Amino acid sequence: MAFFGFTAFNVLYYTAAHATSAINMGILQGSVPVIVLAGAFLMHGTRATLAQIAGVLITSVGVVVVATQGMPLSILEIGLNMGDLALLAACMLYAFYTVALRDRPDMPGTAFFTLLALIAAVTSVPLLAVEAAISGLSLPTWQGWLVTLYVAIFPSCLAQLFYVRGVDLIGPGRAGVFTNLVPVFSAILAVALIAEPFAAFHAVALALVIGGIWLAQRR
Repeated sequence: MAFFGFTAFNVLYYTAAHATSAINMGILQGSVPVIVLAGAFLMHGTRATLAQIAGVLITSVGVVVVATQGMPLSILEIGLNMGDLALLAACMLYAFYTVALRDRPDMPGTAFFTLLALIAAVTSVPLLAVEAAISGLSLPTWQGWLVTLYVAIFPSCLAQLFYVRGVDLIGPGRAGVFTNLVPVFSAILAVALIAEPFAAFHAVALALVIGGIWLAQRR
């Protein structure tokens, strides 16, 4: 789980970011809840309810709306490249990680996450060595260290702890739907922090994603 969910997922995700567009990344990331539902069925025999399926589809539409900036038909003109395939592989690995969380050892979430983080750190070293041999290695600037510190504390530590606990409480199928909030939150943060304009499609996407999550959580 540490290698697939942390190391390989992040390596593929960061690599894909160099080779594909933000639009493609947002759209393909919307595949995670669908893969989680399929994986939960294959690994645990958990059947998705009609409400869950409808909720996942609605949130996926919301992701497409925000990723295509309110022009969902433009998805037909998007081509796939190696970056897109890498991102799709990353999404499949994270979906596997999400489903596997249901069978994690009976130990506190913080201790389990610490164990995963240590294993991920060790399995990242060979990949770091390969990258250093191919393209060289340089230390980050002071701004790079600040960004790294933020990523380490918030997305990589706190968010993962909350995610582990969330899967404990509601299961992988219902938890996976929440990943489609990521591109919506990204758009909101872009508006709030770097003064990007708030467009009507942002509101539509937000309504679709939140509505789909609400529908998927109904019993």
